Amino acid sequence: MTKHREILRLSSMGLSQAAIAASCGVSKKSVSKTLKAAREKDVSWPLDKSYTDETLDRLLFPKAAQPVTPRKMPDFAYIRRELQRNGVNKKLLWTEYLEECRLSGEMPLMYSQFCYYIQQDEQKRRATMHIDRKPGEQVEVDWAGDPAYIIDPDTGEATKAFVFVGVLSYSQYPYVEAFLNEQQSAWIAAHIHMYEYFGGVAKLLVPDNCATAVNHGGDWHDPRINAVYREMAEHYGCAIIPARIRAPKDKPNVEGSVGKISTWITATLRNEQFFSLPELNAAIREKLYDFANKPFQKREGSRYSVFHEEELPLLNPLPLHPYELAEWKQATVQFNYHIAIDSMYYSVPFEYIKRKVDVRVTDTVVEIFYKNTRIASHRRLRGRKGQYSTITEHMPADHQRYLEWNGDRFRKWGAQIGTNTGAVVQAILSSQRVEQQSYRSCMALLKLTEKYSEKRLEAACKLALSYTVSPSYKNIKDILASGRDKAFADDAHAAEQNPHAMTRGADYYRR
Repeated sequence: MTKHREILRLSSMGLSQAAIAASCGVSKKSVSKTLKAAREKDVSWPLDKSYTDETLDRLLFPKAAQPVTPRKMPDFAYIRRELQRNGVNKKLLWTEYLEECRLSGEMPLMYSQFCYYIQQDEQKRRATMHIDRKPGEQVEVDWAGDPAYIIDPDTGEATKAFVFVGVLSYSQYPYVEAFLNEQQSAWIAAHIHMYEYFGGVAKLLVPDNCATAVNHGGDWHDPRINAVYREMAEHYGCAIIPARIRAPKDKPNVEGSVGKISTWITATLRNEQFFSLPELNAAIREKLYDFANKPFQKREGSRYSVFHEEELPLLNPLPLHPYELAEWKQATVQFNYHIAIDSMYYSVPFEYIKRKVDVRVTDTVVEIFYKNTRIASHRRLRGRKGQYSTITEHMPADHQRYLEWNGDRFRKWGAQIGTNTGAVVQAILSSQRVEQQSYRSCMALLKLTEKYSEKRLEAACKLALSYTVSPSYKNIKDILASGRDKAFADDAHAAEQNPHAMTRGADYYRR
């Protein structure tokens, strides 16, 4: 599915269609079609929060396009060789191409399309030209090739420290920081620190095709920006345009700066020993200051002066709060309408049972999305594993009714039947370590009135309390089933009528 949402966001930032196409990994034609459809349907960024990807696709393109019959592409390597021969031109090669398509039963290209694709192939092999960058337009980022080292003071073991480099294309003003790894958390933290160091944000962000920036999906020629990196770019209001694979000229400033920084910073520190990462970064910051203030050889001023005088005023302002690193995961909603994240359980509306959802996890919040629509949000649980965070509205109606029962309600219900029933309810509630574990027994006890009566239940509870202070539901049920509560009630009544009589009678003792 075409990334209509991202195309509209980048267009609202004023990016060209070519830049949008490069960032989204789609053709300029797809970008043009999306923007044209958005204008016709009066759809603009920011989008309504209710718009999912499917809703937006149906809104922009209500009727599915008819499948286009694929056309046979020419053999460009063969065409390049043949055009170098005397007397061979594109018209002749197109005629031969038509005959080849006729024999294979494939659809051919029109002559204009044939020439267009040949021209595109030729342009890929032409010499590159210098492109002047505008101030505040672009920052290029990469990991430096040579690592620095941190020495363990106890063992003397050397640990690699990987060097992040960010360079503003216009002023070539750099930012450098060392990290213990090249994982995504370090990659995102480096960007956050870089923007704070610059004091602003460039419109375009050009990363290398490293795994922390793009998901290649098995195809190195069709990279996809990963969700966390794209979310960070959206937070800072910039667009990501990855460099092409094995095309260092797409980001010449950072490639050149990597070599210079390796000389000016990493190499000059090679004979010094550092025993912690902060110590190494403090030394890097000193060298970085010297490097940025070093005068240009073929240009007036220094990186620092050009940055502060020409580029800094044109950078976009920093957001009010720095980006909070989030991890994206996928989960399947279980039959108990919860998902499991790091051995903790978070509820989702029960309608999504067995659906796959996207989960955004930060240090404080767990957000759950279905097709780019947030369906649940929870405070992140900490501590003992196996905890549940459940929102009542996510539960089916019958489950919600079960939650309405609590200890106080059972106590009130039991007391209305009688003091003995109330005492038995209290005994059952106190019999478990967690009160909720006894709710089922209390419910069963009070439902005995439907089969017997409140009077008999009260008598059975009184009898049970006469020989134990902690009667159970089973004790009361057995008394009612055997009818012992009736004899007990009769004896109690007789004793009230004649308190001096032998209530069990002579026949009882004769036996």
